[in-house]
Amino acid sequence: MAKRDYYDILGVSSDVSEGDLKKAYRRLAMKVHPDRNPGDAAAEAKFKELSEAYEVLSDPEKRAAYDRYGHDAFEGGGQGGFHGGGASFSDIFGDVFGDIFGGAGGGGRSSVHRGSDLRYTLDLTLEEAVFGVEKTIRVPRLAECGTCQGSGAKPGSSPKTCQTCNGQGQVRMQQGFFAIQQTCPRCQGQGKVITDPCGDCRGQGRKEETKTLSVKIPAGVDTGDRIRLSGEGEAGLNGGPTGDLYVQVDVKEHRLFKRDGKDLYCEVPISFTDAALGGELEVPTLDGRVKLKVPEGTQTGKLFRVRAKGVKPVRGGAQGDLLCRVLVETPVNLTSKQRELLEELHASLNHKTHAPKREGWFDSVKSFFDEMKF
Repeated sequence: MAKRDYYDILGVSSDVSEGDLKKAYRRLAMKVHPDRNPGDAAAEAKFKELSEAYEVLSDPEKRAAYDRYGHDAFEGGGQGGFHGGGASFSDIFGDVFGDIFGGAGGGGRSSVHRGSDLRYTLDLTLEEAVFGVEKTIRVPRLAECGTCQGSGAKPGSSPKTCQTCNGQGQVRMQQGFFAIQQTCPRCQGQGKVITDPCGDCRGQGRKEETKTLSVKIPAGVDTGDRIRLSGEGEAGLNGGPTGDLYVQVDVKEHRLFKRDGKDLYCEVPISFTDAALGGELEVPTLDGRVKLKVPEGTQTGKLFRVRAKGVKPVRGGAQGDLLCRVLVETPVNLTSKQRELLEELHASLNHKTHAPKREGWFDSVKSFFDEMKF
């Protein structure tokens, strides 16, 4: 009796993709699988026919031979032929649930893992951040055990294949039609167990240590900037690569200066007379003192810009400025003579001429209250 065409059996065209071929097989096999149709001879025969067609067409070499010679390609044992038997219900659909529950039929998960990255917060003064500095830090971390070279096994011994999962790293739990693969509880997915652990690391392959490192901080860094030290994190597992260390900068507050990007700000208190008469002041910068000319009639809060006395950005660009905010101090603890002189000065002042902002403010207040009257 002539055999039916394999493509017709699966209800697909001859140019069907591998993915669509698998979908068609699953859909049809689920309906006629013997596990779902116990005692149904017709369903069992149909399932065997589907399995034979899928086994041939899912193998690239067999499919190519079948496309060229048809069923004659497998007469006399050529190309391996169809081996019969058929997959179980859980084998057919196992990869569907494997995608959901962590993998199926592909062996254990990789036992090689990269070490964790670490973060170290480094406190800097403003001067250190602006000009750069080299710092020595001590970092606690997990390092590869030197006794067992990271294997976790006592020297002279080695990890053994896990007997629970036979080295696969996963075990299968089956209930009815469905089978779910889970991480092996004994070896935790590694596929091997340590029966004679290293005495120094207790089978972990890593030990706690504190490493001393020298870190070069470039000029211009600011709070939140990070410096990456490759390979200075925690050791990997089972020969995995070491993680990285990230040094995060935290710049402490300065008693004189505040930073805003590449600019620095400071407050400069001046006397009442200096503000009124004008003069020259010395103001601090991070690399020395500079002269600042204060014109007569300077008001409190006025900003004076000192060029290129700020911060040179770490990523390049023009250096910032220093901005000095003037604070005019009112005289305190006056002597009777000083009070007399100030009263004489006060009497001689014409507020419209000598205090234009004061007069303007009072005019605004008067207008405000006039508008509120009904």
